[in-house]
Amino acid sequence: MRLLPAAESPGACPCGSGARFDDCCGPLLRNERAADGIEALMRSRYTAYVLGDLDHLFRTWHPRTRPADLAPDEGLTWTGLEVLGVDEHDADHGEVTFRAHWAWSGQTGALHERSTFVRRAGRWVYLEGETL
Repeated sequence: MRLLPAAESPGACPCGSGARFDDCCGPLLRNERAADGIEALMRSRYTAYVLGDLDHLFRTWHPRTRPADLAPDEGLTWTGLEVLGVDEHDADHGEVTFRAHWAWSGQTGALHERSTFVRRAGRWVYLEGETL
């Protein structure tokens, strides 16, 4: 699996799919359409973190588990995404395992997480994550 940094090509989507932003996560962040699956939603949420789109994060986070404050960590830069596995358990539940790479205060690292998604009112939303 190849990690694609957000700046690899002009117009490329930060999620690393290889598609243009306007053909990938852009319509989801602009709320023009809903994600058609859990991987698309997870990629759009990563892109929202990259771009600081707190509205998209709020809209796509289950209200039962959503924190009161979605403010990003100052100085944290998300630098790449690896989707390691997608498991849609059924039509309303699934998990995505990923590594989201970051840079902060001269250090680099990765968040390795298994995220759980559920369908709520016909739309996929992020429920919770387990750090691996």
